[in-house]
Amino acid sequence: MSTEPRINDRIRVPEVRLVGPNGEQVGIVSIQDALRLAQEQDLDLVEVAATARPPVVKVMDYGKYKYESALKAREARKNQAHTVIKEMKLRPKIDPHDYETKKGHVVRFLKAGDKVKITIMFRGREQSRPELGRRLLSKLAEDVAELGFVEFAPKQDGRNMIMVLGPHKKKTEAMAEARAAKEQRKADASGASGEVEHAEHIEPGELTESAEPVESVESIEAVEPAEQAEAVVGASAQATEEQS
Repeated sequence: MSTEPRINDRIRVPEVRLVGPNGEQVGIVSIQDALRLAQEQDLDLVEVAATARPPVVKVMDYGKYKYESALKAREARKNQAHTVIKEMKLRPKIDPHDYETKKGHVVRFLKAGDKVKITIMFRGREQSRPELGRRLLSKLAEDVAELGFVEFAPKQDGRNMIMVLGPHKKKTEAMAEARAAKEQRKADASGASGEVEHAEHIEPGELTESAEPVESVESIEAVEPAEQAEAVVGASAQATEEQS
């Protein structure tokens, strides 16, 4: 069954309760008068409550109404939080380096507001030692206790042991924080580029004025030729005396 509202000449009733374009109550009028009022304002007559007696119709721009409704629905879907369960698989005798890597993934999932299903896989004789799996799951739960909690306690399921961790932070809060952090990074990058651009824009005169003054050549005392000759003769006489 179609949910498309009845518009204009598709409304088949003698009288309607009319609502104006700004939400004002016009009252009960004939369908012909309602259509005429809508045409005079170059708008549509839309049935908004078909089960009422008489039906309620409103004068509006139906194309604009559909566009705004689509925008609101898209924004609602954008902010809608979907519960996601991530899965991480480990071996009971996992290497310490691999454990840190796996734990990093669990931390990232919990920060994003997602649940994490931890699966310990037993092989061969490892199935006879389930305490290894419980010990590993307990250690992981303690390591990420600040971000999540044990929502489903460890339980043996065939060759596997399963535990579910739930985040302390809701999905909507995590999404809001992620968007805020993204906007902050953009603002910081924009501010940094503005500072670099300001530093590169230096007038030539500013460089000249900031330079240290150079000592003028005129400040060096001039030596007369006669004084130079006397100095040379005096030096020669002193050298002769020293040799003798």
